[in-house]
Amino acid sequence: MNTEKPSIAKATAELDENRIIAERRRKLASWRKDGIAFPNNFKRNALAADLHAQFDALDKEALAKRDDTFTVAGRMMLKRVMGKASFATLQDMSGRIQLFINDDGLGKEAHDAFKHWDIGDIVGATGMLFKTKTGELSLKVTSLRLLAKSLRPLPEKFHGLTDQEQKYRQRHVDLMMNSDSRDVFVKRSKILQAVRDFFVERGYLEVETPMMHPIPGGATARPFVTHHNALDTRLYLRIAPELYLKRLVVGGFERVFEINRSFRNEGISTRHNPEFTMLEFYEAYRDFHYLMDLTETFFRDIAQKVLGTTTITYQGDSIDLAQPFARMTMAEAIHHYHPQHTPEALADIAYLRKALIALGEETLPTDGLGVLQLKLFEATTEENLVQPTFIHAHPTDVSPLARANDARPEITDRFELFITRRELANGFSELNDPEDQARRFRAQVEARDAGDEEAMYFDEDYIHALEYGLPPTAGEGIGIDRLVMLFTDSPSIRDVLLFPQLKRE
Repeated sequence: MNTEKPSIAKATAELDENRIIAERRRKLASWRKDGIAFPNNFKRNALAADLHAQFDALDKEALAKRDDTFTVAGRMMLKRVMGKASFATLQDMSGRIQLFINDDGLGKEAHDAFKHWDIGDIVGATGMLFKTKTGELSLKVTSLRLLAKSLRPLPEKFHGLTDQEQKYRQRHVDLMMNSDSRDVFVKRSKILQAVRDFFVERGYLEVETPMMHPIPGGATARPFVTHHNALDTRLYLRIAPELYLKRLVVGGFERVFEINRSFRNEGISTRHNPEFTMLEFYEAYRDFHYLMDLTETFFRDIAQKVLGTTTITYQGDSIDLAQPFARMTMAEAIHHYHPQHTPEALADIAYLRKALIALGEETLPTDGLGVLQLKLFEATTEENLVQPTFIHAHPTDVSPLARANDARPEITDRFELFITRRELANGFSELNDPEDQARRFRAQVEARDAGDEEAMYFDEDYIHALEYGLPPTAGEGIGIDRLVMLFTDSPSIRDVLLFPQLKRE
């Protein structure tokens, strides 16, 4: 096998690119000398999409009767020089518009100067609209300015960035070249706005809580550690805002939500990024049953507002959000998809250990019944949960912040929502008994001392807040990145983060 060809091709491409950059720098040096490089006094008054929306339906004759003058600006993505006439395509934040440039409209000297401009340059143009012989709405240019010189050539126009990792590393280029990528992030913005509207309309208050914590809490995860020099103290980047948000409920803000950036020192995968966006919300005098109903409404409402439908397709699976979401306990789900695991067996620690070992899963001596059930669920059952499914009644020993069920204290009033084989939401009736919470924290400390790096710390300040009295409260977290993945049919979390975490080159 010849391994030299790719390296030779790469070296040749780099040499060609360096030559192009050098030539463009020479052009820029000339414009600098003339005092016309990078002007900052250009004003546009129209966007491409608005022009198309307003004038595409007009025929040539109707356009010819108008005397409107429009000024547009954007990146030059295409350029065709045809003697006394040239065409160029500008791309702005809304879309594309074609420019028509000739000696009569612009003047020969200015047109000749344009012929030396390059694909990728930022251009501003003024003129009147007309339609070409092919019926394309275009701007007949009467004034043209080079606003910013592109020193680097854009990727080949028909293929763009073909290396997926380079798309993540050079997101600015990806957004220039790939309309699908732009659409994903436009939808992400609309989803975030729809989320805010959903909660504000229901009387929730949007709040902000600290991103640096003296004690990492609110979830079981390994934190990032930093140091505050002035205070000479160790701090942790937020793994969840939960304990601060519940302090606000104690203080009387009975409906709160936060769209927050959180950080977890864990592996990187198609579903995980070290920093991610979560929605967390809390409402006093509600329970987890109410949350499940609200969550169904939430997903349908966001889908309808952003996508215009409650039926979506994700990686080939058709998902119907309009139908009632399935609801099963963790044990019921394991037994449903794997009948050999009977309800009696799932209550047997020895059986669970044996089953997990047979699957090649790791177990620890400190793993109780709940931890073992969860490990078996994750190893065997999550992959079956394609349609929206609430898995509720989580074991108490894996739910340190959730209220224990009144009838069965070994389980909690907690659920997780699964869609397309992954968890999108986690909610529960909050544990508001400070003495019970203190016991749970102590159990977490014991687990941490035994080697569990993701176990929680004992948070005395939070216990102090609970001792003032937290009303019966329901709280939930929804992964915004996974929600965007679902609604944009994106296979990887990196596809919905503008700048995902990557290993340095």
